[in-house]
Amino acid sequence: MANARFIDTARRVIRCEAEALSTLAEGLDDSLSDAVDLILNATGRIIISGIGKSGHIARKIAATLASTGTPAHFVHPAEASHGDLGMVTRGDVVLAISNSGEAPELANLLAYTQRFGIPLLAITSRPDSTLAQQADITLLMPRLDEACGTGVVPTTSTTMTLALGDALAVALMEHRAFSAENFRDFHPGGKLGAQLRRVGDLMHTGEAVPLAAEATPMSDALLTISQKGFGVVGVLDADAHLSGIVTDGDLRRNMAGLLDLTAGEVMTRAPRTIGPAALAEEAVNVMNESQITCLFVVDPEGSNKVAGILHIHDCLRAGIV
Repeated sequence: MANARFIDTARRVIRCEAEALSTLAEGLDDSLSDAVDLILNATGRIIISGIGKSGHIARKIAATLASTGTPAHFVHPAEASHGDLGMVTRGDVVLAISNSGEAPELANLLAYTQRFGIPLLAITSRPDSTLAQQADITLLMPRLDEACGTGVVPTTSTTMTLALGDALAVALMEHRAFSAENFRDFHPGGKLGAQLRRVGDLMHTGEAVPLAAEATPMSDALLTISQKGFGVVGVLDADAHLSGIVTDGDLRRNMAGLLDLTAGEVMTRAPRTIGPAALAEEAVNVMNESQITCLFVVDPEGSNKVAGILHIHDCLRAGIV
């Protein structure tokens, strides 16, 4: 019975916050567009500040903006009063977050923006608050009950603030045509970075690639397969284009008189290939679907010239599964 009550509570909280997000979305107006334009026209960074739970949300918004092409930095309001105001310069835009709009820790930061003419954006739920009155643009959140039921634990308000920050970041990202390639540059590590690795980043090239001409005797082709360690050999035509591939399956199918044949006579024609610019995750999908362990990487211009070879183990080592 107790477990059921906990689940009911959790569902109530989630539904409350979901309804708040819907209300927030419906209430968006031109102030969001104005905020996006202001940030786009800034020559410096977006300085984001908040105290308490708003501070935690501010850090996340700053991180999201920075990782999606908008230079951003979190400044703690208390530290700002002890020297960190020097991080805020002309050309920056300050985004201050306070649900009540009356956080005293923000006072010095707000005064600083007024003194030096630094544009101030505000996220708050109170249009008559000190923060809203001093801001150049206010992103106003609806005043809704917190999901805690007591009205004192920041839950609904912080969820809406986070969503509003995400909305700003994605709007800016889309305007700048921020691509997956740009995103990869900012996320080289971890699972996310692994998912955005390109085939060209992982493939083997040069002398490591197992290749043989169509006229190569199978005795020599077998030696290449053994030496290179990929279990296959790519077969090239007279113009050095990839015309086929010799695999373990081809060897088994041609066991009778194998050493009397050439690589061109044993190979499987038109093998699956991939381009160097493809995501490594796509290569893994191709290998899984085709039940193979490696792919030859070919010139993306359609010439079928071999650029390298990618093995499933290369992808696994890079964290792509």
